[in-house]
Amino acid sequence: MSQQDDKPHLPAPSIWPVGFAIGIVCLLVGLVLGSWFAVAAGAALGAVFAFLWVRDLTRDLKPADAPVPGAASAEADAAEEDAEEIATYDRSVFLEGATLGLGAVIGGLVTLPALGFAVLPSFESHKTHDIDLGPISNFPETKWMIATFLMDPAQGEVSSRTAFIRNNGTTTVTGKPEPSFTIIYSRCAHLGCPVQPNGLISASQKKEVNGATLIPVFPSGFGCPCHGGQYDTEGNRIAGPPVRSLDRFAFSIVKGHLILGTLFSVGTVEGTGGDAKITRYTSAFPGVHVDGVERWLYPIPVPGR
Repeated sequence: MSQQDDKPHLPAPSIWPVGFAIGIVCLLVGLVLGSWFAVAAGAALGAVFAFLWVRDLTRDLKPADAPVPGAASAEADAAEEDAEEIATYDRSVFLEGATLGLGAVIGGLVTLPALGFAVLPSFESHKTHDIDLGPISNFPETKWMIATFLMDPAQGEVSSRTAFIRNNGTTTVTGKPEPSFTIIYSRCAHLGCPVQPNGLISASQKKEVNGATLIPVFPSGFGCPCHGGQYDTEGNRIAGPPVRSLDRFAFSIVKGHLILGTLFSVGTVEGTGGDAKITRYTSAFPGVHVDGVERWLYPIPVPGR
């Protein structure tokens, strides 16, 4: 004769879930930082603690008709006869397993999309396209031009960008004479609003070159109309809430044409024109500190365009 415990199955307190959580955290941090050692360590840690956790949860699960240790021999014989029958579990055990399984499914449906949005961007390519702005003769020496162009013509107007370009003339910083340009991105370093030049814009002299629009301008600096951020003509922040200088584009001269390359972020600019010393960093989103003590608040490079 078998005995049945109708009390619900309550597993003993365990530290295994804590270890499993730590392993998952290590795995995710490794994915974001690109550290495969941390990914492997987190996966191994999570697997070990998950196994120990599951073992603890299932250790006390017994069939409802399992023989009771120390019972009479008659009861043991009856239990052996019943062993051929299909083992069953009481209702409380079934409800517990169903609840845990449903909770796991719901948790996965809720957390996996969020984890995907958090982790996958670190694996995405943020390649920029080289932009041909035509012959450098389109950019008179020491003069500013507003250039509007498409970063990716295949995407159309959604990829339209604006840069403020000044021909600095010839510089010998690298030891040999070569053209120098200051190319400042119009995205505010505060929240990304479009920065405007503080000065006269000669719209009547607008011209189209290789799909880009060039307009002469005479700025005394640049300002953000959204929140009052102000920058000097080198893009240094001089007032308002921006956290750094305006971003810039790298450039090259190919067969006499000005080619815009990679976008990069700037901490500060010392000097002017071709003699300026620029603290250059990987392109980051607006609002992200790239230098100073505050940069430790952003240990993971945040890509931006």
